[in-house]
Amino acid sequence: MGAPVLFRHPSSLEHDPGPHPEAAERLVAIERELASRDWLGWERCESPAVERPVLERVHPREQVEAVEALCARGGGAIDMDTVVSERSFEAALHGSGGTVAMVDLLLAGEAPAGFSAHRPPGHHATPKRAMGFCVFDHVAVAARHAVASGAVERVVILDWDVHHGNGTQNVFEEDPAVLFVSIHQSPLYPGTGGASEIGEGAGEGFTVNLPVPAGSGDETWVSLVQHVVVPLALAHEPQLILLSAGYDAHRADPLAGCRMTEEGFATMAGAVRRLGAELGGVPVGAVLEGGYEPGALARSVAATLEVLGAPEPPAASDVAVAALAREARERLAASWPGLPAL
Repeated sequence: MGAPVLFRHPSSLEHDPGPHPEAAERLVAIERELASRDWLGWERCESPAVERPVLERVHPREQVEAVEALCARGGGAIDMDTVVSERSFEAALHGSGGTVAMVDLLLAGEAPAGFSAHRPPGHHATPKRAMGFCVFDHVAVAARHAVASGAVERVVILDWDVHHGNGTQNVFEEDPAVLFVSIHQSPLYPGTGGASEIGEGAGEGFTVNLPVPAGSGDETWVSLVQHVVVPLALAHEPQLILLSAGYDAHRADPLAGCRMTEEGFATMAGAVRRLGAELGGVPVGAVLEGGYEPGALARSVAATLEVLGAPEPPAASDVAVAALAREARERLAASWPGLPAL
């Protein structure tokens, strides 16, 4: 098996929404930090553009062509938060394509871990609507590809962006193959992600929302991962674990009110690494979502890569059971009867 893989593409720097929190400096800062640390031993890969049939498993052709046409006209505002420019369509295609290529390498056993670092981000984009800075939902496209291709039967997506991953939830809310778990600040944009949203039809119980109040820090977020997400994932038995890795829960981020640190993100990544090992070597891939203070973002991404790309998972440490974790376990017992109360 080779080195862990970092997928990227220069078109990400050419997506230009104008004066905007989701700016090219985000990726510039990440690459500067990683370069200063010799890329932490990760292999850098140029992302291909996603194949249209793969993209259209999530986003209907009419939606894809509408974004393409708007960018061909020079771009414009899709909504008050989401603006595209002439090169944004290409950037979004490579964002989804890089994430799919990362997943293909992971499932082929050619890399121990992966990270897809592109902009615009993806987890707010619903099948038929670009929103929340997002155009195409990269993690959803890759997860759907993994299942539809027959490479895996079950996937876990953990979304730790501070904003609820409404787009990813919308894609999979009726699909029991994908366990989608979102930890996010509430109330906050986009206003979805209540604990009562648990999926629909055959997918009921396979959407798990873990809202936290403003001011929540490492103790709460790490406890939710360790005491709720990990046991749920063990019960689901996925063959692939994907992270919607947003870093806007960081205490320095200007767009939200949580109090996470780089160490907290590293600890969550460590719990996910151990989860993959406990499942028998299930690969872990991460997809960049939010994070709008460039320095904090860059350090947090580096902390995540350091853990995901290490030869062995970090040793487990005692993590106190936060009140929100205890409440979530009690709430989830109806859908997951094998999950004991804490």
